[in-house]
Amino acid sequence: MENLTEKTLNSKTVFDGKILHIKLDEVELPDGNTASREVVHHQGGVCIAAMDEDKNLYFVRQFRYPYMEVTLELPAGKLEKGETVLENGKRELREETGCEGYSFITLGAMYPSTGYTDEIIHLFACRIKSVGEQNPDEDEFLNVEKIPLNKAVEMVLNNQIPDAKTQITILKLKMLLDSGKI
Repeated sequence: MENLTEKTLNSKTVFDGKILHIKLDEVELPDGNTASREVVHHQGGVCIAAMDEDKNLYFVRQFRYPYMEVTLELPAGKLEKGETVLENGKRELREETGCEGYSFITLGAMYPSTGYTDEIIHLFACRIKSVGEQNPDEDEFLNVEKIPLNKAVEMVLNNQIPDAKTQITILKLKMLLDSGKI
């Protein structure tokens, strides 16, 4: 098998923000030539499919500035230092929906866009123990919605949920439930 690895020759920070860190790298290609790579570094995130006893999932609707629209998503957020991935997920679920979960299972991880970012989003599912008050971040404005799992799958297939992490989490959960693996 041919070696496909690229070697970093030098790296320059172009932008160093609160969430994103952008670098411009010069790399050596497998054939010895060089090329530029723009890389967006991100600390990663977590997404939680929280399901009640009637197989309803809890979603949030929120305005997403880059798209200038309100989107429907599963509770999610960026990873914070000092917490495990699962602790981050439990915190985001509580803050965004007021839900306390139990029986958390991992649904793996996804790479949102392998061409320019190193972000990894960790996917989980859980059952809902209780529902309380939302406690979103002060710059977050969210509406919580309950949608039956089968309806959510239909919405993904009809392009009514464009968010990739939400699509993947819903479809993985449905497949695992239908196959009896969870």
